[in-house]
Amino acid sequence: MADSKCPLCGSQSFFFKDPVDPFEIYEFDLEAGKIIFSSEVDESELPTVEGETETYCNRCAWHDKLITLK
Repeated sequence: MADSKCPLCGSQSFFFKDPVDPFEIYEFDLEAGKIIFSSEVDESELPTVEGETETYCNRCAWHDKLITLK
């Protein structure tokens, strides 16, 4: 599978917001359809990430469900 990219700008860097605290974000890259979190993210404290998780591009204004990228 090819690397997943933002449909607008081609970036592979994204983030999603914590559903409980919208000011808390979790940054990640998509490589071969797999989520690779940044080293700053404590994966033990992550909320559930599903295909319906609202996802935002780190480089442009694009956002949609995670499943649209995989």
